[in-house]
Amino acid sequence: MAFLFGAMGVLALVSCTGCTGNTNEGSTNGVGAMEYPDVELGLAQRGPHFDLAYSRNVTALVGKTAQLNCRVHDLGNRTVSWIRHRDIHLLTSGRMTYTSDQRFISVHNPHTEDWILKIRFPQRRDSGIYECQVGTTPPIGHRMYLSVVEPLTTILGGPELFINMGSTINLTCVVQHSPEPPPAIRWTHNDEEINYDSPRGGVSVITEKGETTTSHLLVQKAKAPDSGRYTCSPANANPRSVLVHVLSGEHPAAMQHGGQLRLQYPFSAALLSVIVTLMGC
Repeated sequence: MAFLFGAMGVLALVSCTGCTGNTNEGSTNGVGAMEYPDVELGLAQRGPHFDLAYSRNVTALVGKTAQLNCRVHDLGNRTVSWIRHRDIHLLTSGRMTYTSDQRFISVHNPHTEDWILKIRFPQRRDSGIYECQVGTTPPIGHRMYLSVVEPLTTILGGPELFINMGSTINLTCVVQHSPEPPPAIRWTHNDEEINYDSPRGGVSVITEKGETTTSHLLVQKAKAPDSGRYTCSPANANPRSVLVHVLSGEHPAAMQHGGQLRLQYPFSAALLSVIVTLMGC
């Protein structure tokens, strides 16, 4: 017969025949091993520990404030510090900042268990491992990776496109390296926002969001007034422009058909080039 005091001070009676000094081992009478949860043995006080669900890696945009969050349960009177692994530099301790780089700030609301390292105007060189450390003996820490990215916007086939009159202008804008798909992509023609419901008709946009976001601007039955500068402006990335020329008749230029580019050099133009060369001799 053994007596155990639980975590709440409640006396528990456990029957055990042939018990040894270790109550977690199997008994000699063939009874299976008996295990006692920590809470029953009064070992529930784990001390400070990290909530990994709220202390994750972060991807941030260049120039947009980044925040690394560290949630610590049962902190008590211990201090939370942030350390940059690249140079083993102590950035903050508690609410105090220990770096001359004023972009780094420690933020903590006393009503929460979150300790935030805020980085203003982050640059790509700020990418790397940051450690949230608790001043226990010995210290415990949780590492997070900050990835600072600069989204890349491209328009396929640019910077100039030559389109046959009557063909379909198909402009494809691609946004890469964005931590999340742009909430919106704005298209303009000669700095004026495109109206998809204009009387002209035949103008539409198709956007596919994902790790790489693609926006297709379609202008059917291209006319001379459709020439000009088209700009794709993602909400979270730099804009990109392309100059479109709508041509009438055959011209020795790069022509776009069905979104693809190919070179067209009519025989008459080639012959004229040879004649001019011979005359120069």
